[in-house]
Amino acid sequence: MSVDTEESGSHKGPVRTAISDTRSSIAQVFQNRNLRRIQLAFAGSVIGDWAYSTAVIVWAYDVGGAKAVGIWSAVRLLMMALFSPFAAGLADKYSRKLIMIAADLTRALFIVAATACLVLDTPAAPIFVLATITGLLSSAFRPAQAALLPSLVDSPEQLTASNGASSTIESLGFFLGPALGALLITVSNIETVWLLNAGTFLWSALLVSGVRPRPREDAENEEEDEDGADQEKKRGVVAEAFAGFTTIGKSRDLLLVTFLMMVQTLVAGSTVVFAVLLAIEVLDTGPEGVGYIDSMFGVGAVVGGFVAIARASRNKLATDLGWGVVLWSLPLLFVAWEPSFVVVFATMFLLGFGNPLVDVNYYTIIQRITPDRVLGRVFGATEGLLIATMALGAAVMPLAVEELELSGALTALALIVGVPAVLLLPACRSLDGRLRPPEGLELLRAIPMFSPLGPAKLETLARQLQRVTLPAGYGVLREGEDSDRFYVIESGGVEVTQGGAVLRHEGPGEYFGEIGLLRDVPRTANVTTTTETVLLALSRANFLGALAGSDESKVAADDIIARRLTA
Repeated sequence: MSVDTEESGSHKGPVRTAISDTRSSIAQVFQNRNLRRIQLAFAGSVIGDWAYSTAVIVWAYDVGGAKAVGIWSAVRLLMMALFSPFAAGLADKYSRKLIMIAADLTRALFIVAATACLVLDTPAAPIFVLATITGLLSSAFRPAQAALLPSLVDSPEQLTASNGASSTIESLGFFLGPALGALLITVSNIETVWLLNAGTFLWSALLVSGVRPRPREDAENEEEDEDGADQEKKRGVVAEAFAGFTTIGKSRDLLLVTFLMMVQTLVAGSTVVFAVLLAIEVLDTGPEGVGYIDSMFGVGAVVGGFVAIARASRNKLATDLGWGVVLWSLPLLFVAWEPSFVVVFATMFLLGFGNPLVDVNYYTIIQRITPDRVLGRVFGATEGLLIATMALGAAVMPLAVEELELSGALTALALIVGVPAVLLLPACRSLDGRLRPPEGLELLRAIPMFSPLGPAKLETLARQLQRVTLPAGYGVLREGEDSDRFYVIESGGVEVTQGGAVLRHEGPGEYFGEIGLLRDVPRTANVTTTTETVLLALSRANFLGALAGSDESKVAADDIIARRLTA
């Protein structure tokens, strides 16, 4: 009996662990005031936005049929792809918080204007223009939001969890927004849906206005950042806007992530076409069956979102991204080889499940490895590329179906995307090794003068630590010596003395050497190891450089010095 109980517990263990990890990650996000406001703002905005998009499509269909819907969608995607790099540049030049608020308020204004045109029964052209501009303004909002997040989180794990929460909210919006839009159109009218979306943008602006980000910082040192800023001033507007593409081209890691995202969005664009064909040819429901297919995709995306959040602390961002692309592609082989009601829904569930694995890790990796100075433009560049490949997928899929029939087109799409994704999994694992938090990061984060620093800056600082192993009785510091290093105790212990008197004993997690560095004076005490001790050393330049850009860190450092000098 006891054996059965143990086996049952072992089967439940991973599930319980996943649930516990998910709950813990979500709690991390919503206990952070700034992240809570961002997520609630996003939730209201994305649900209203999907409801608005549904209403626009319904209106466009009434005006000009499927042709009007297709032309407007294509023009909108093309303009967003071209506009994204320029709009995203604003997030690096101005306050990201203010960019988000401005985008919310102007989108609300344009939607109200479109509603007024509808009420006044104007020609269709102004409404199409206003609806398109509203979409273009999203090209400024999303990169600003993504670039702002690193300044709101306290750890890399919290950053992943926050992106996971955003992805889950987006999946819920994709599921609930169209349903809400359709319901409101049925019981009311299109104008009501559009005004609702204007209200959600005002809700978003109000919540974002209460966010308090840390001051802007870069993972690079300040001199490099200033040099980069000076170079940008010499560039023209176009060159500056395309700095995101230049940054991607110079980084093999960014190239890897961008390539994986582009092949994934090739499938996403193709879905617009093959989902309709699956509804007609396999489900035998007619075009309206797309709603059922989208709903199953949404269910898979919600489940995948919780899994992505649960894996936030596993440090396998790139590997999960690679497997997400595999799930977005190879399951299409099942439908191609055995088209049936069950297989269609199972495949769409798997595609949906892979979606947050792609989105969450894509955002997190770019936030972790991109210099803050160009972060908004890198997001703008990738968004432009992804919209372009999505449009390419939507354009090519009908031609592929015409030449190869549906099963052949799905097989080709699955292999063209899935095989490269599988072959790139070793490269993804290698990138995870470079993304893994460096040793000493948690020790630095626990020190009051470093805890106000953002995750990117803390990671950079931790990578600059040098491990030193010393025997018992070794004199680490001597009174009167030049102050050249800061030390954190990883293991072992030290005795601190001054003028022959013992001041204190310190052990793992404690630190010393900061007084001489911060006050620019010789060492004020002797420090001797009491047992074999492992120290993590930080050079004078790196120590002072880390604290230079943070007023909170300077205040915390002054408090530490005051306590120690009066002890």
